Amino acid sequence: MRQTQEIISEKPQEQPPSLLLEHNLCFSLYAASREFINRYTPLLADIGLTYTQYVVMMVLWEEHSIVTRELRDRVFLDSGTLTPVLKKLEEKGFVTKERSQADARDLIVTLTQEGVNLKQAALAVQAEIAKNFKGSSDNEMLLQLLQELMATFRQERKRR
Repeated sequence: MRQTQEIISEKPQEQPPSLLLEHNLCFSLYAASREFINRYTPLLADIGLTYTQYVVMMVLWEEHSIVTRELRDRVFLDSGTLTPVLKKLEEKGFVTKERSQADARDLIVTLTQEGVNLKQAALAVQAEIAKNFKGSSDNEMLLQLLQELMATFRQERKRR
């Protein structure tokens, strides 16, 4: 038997501020993140990367070689998400994967020369994105606050 739901035709009572979308920090971060990714997506597609692949490559351009466990922690991805990303990057010739000789449980991801060469194209993508946000001290302050928030999240993850 199907239940019917009552349709409310009058405006709901005033909401507490914590339930208003524009007062919700989490939503603002979510929406801003989606907008940033939408701006990156076509530019990254031109160089053969998705946004998630780009994030992984940024760590590899910094480290050159890294254990997947550490990479997961750096980019806030679980293994179920990171594994296919690494597989695609390997198929494209940007990285290699091999078991650690010190600990066979560890998988080491290393940049190939093709992956190193991709960095120049990525710099052009970053420069294009930066055109819209250049010179604002607010951007620097926001970045610092977000980095502090991420550091807090990392500490909480380690305690779990």
